[in-house]
Amino acid sequence: MKPKIFVDRSLPAYVEQFLSESCLIDKWEEQDTIPRDELHRRLADAQGYITAGRRIDEELLQAAPNLKVVSTISVGYNHFDIEAMKRYGVIGTHTPSVLDETVADLVFSLMLGVSRRVAELDRYVRDGNWKRGDGANLFGMDVHHATLGIIGMGRIGEAVARRARFGFEMEVQYYNRSRKPEAEAKYDAVYRDLDLLLATSDFVVMLTPLSEQTKGMIGKREFALMKRDAFFINASRGATIDEAALIEALQNGGIRGAGLDVFEKEPVSTDNALLRLPNALLLPHIGSATTKTRNDMAMLAAQNLVNVLDGKQPPHLIAEFKDAAR
Repeated sequence: MKPKIFVDRSLPAYVEQFLSESCLIDKWEEQDTIPRDELHRRLADAQGYITAGRRIDEELLQAAPNLKVVSTISVGYNHFDIEAMKRYGVIGTHTPSVLDETVADLVFSLMLGVSRRVAELDRYVRDGNWKRGDGANLFGMDVHHATLGIIGMGRIGEAVARRARFGFEMEVQYYNRSRKPEAEAKYDAVYRDLDLLLATSDFVVMLTPLSEQTKGMIGKREFALMKRDAFFINASRGATIDEAALIEALQNGGIRGAGLDVFEKEPVSTDNALLRLPNALLLPHIGSATTKTRNDMAMLAAQNLVNVLDGKQPPHLIAEFKDAAR
């Protein structure tokens, strides 16, 4: 008999077809997020679960005694309680690599958008404020030939570095847990310690995964090291920075601007001070949000899940579960 799985969102038809060849699919059909008690009920006899950010904790695992695998349609998996999943014998998979180029495109959208004040000046025109004689009040900053500092030179970091070096002729420097000699050679990238990178970059791009080591990594001290005309871009996770410290730096002229795709609390509440800052460009966590990339991620999540239920090694098993999967 085919194993039963639960999917808490809509999937492309071809992905559902692929899953149906190996699994019995139970799917949440509503647009709103499935309520927690209903999720527990639907998982009661499920062996697999496909989601994209739902918290997997002890309470959920207790409600799903037959669960073997949770496949998340995301690179990040900080919504997984890894230790609890191990105790319950549930494996976790994710979808890295497929979205690298798409996220790198978005990083450059944020860099260009905030430095050339695209959203701010769009509002300026729409509000009827554009007048003959406008001059320096519309000026922005160049991206080309500027110095880019990348914090976290993983796959996405390298995709950003390639665009920066060969598309915009930027000087590329980076900070990472370990040196990347191949990346240095490919992109003429220079390794810097974090403080020096912050002090010498025109654009600082945050691309580290969220972990205990990177939580709150950039705070008041770090923003104070940056140039007053520099821009900070965060496309990693909101919790990697101290958001209050960023707000203070933007309000007080400590840095010129910020482009953010991620926040400490998502969705952003209407009382968040960032919403009232013209030098902050804000996006609703859309780093991978193109039709092709999201469809590719969904297919990879489906392949991960089917492989586990078939007793095979999935393409992208989360590292912490490698011992458990043997």
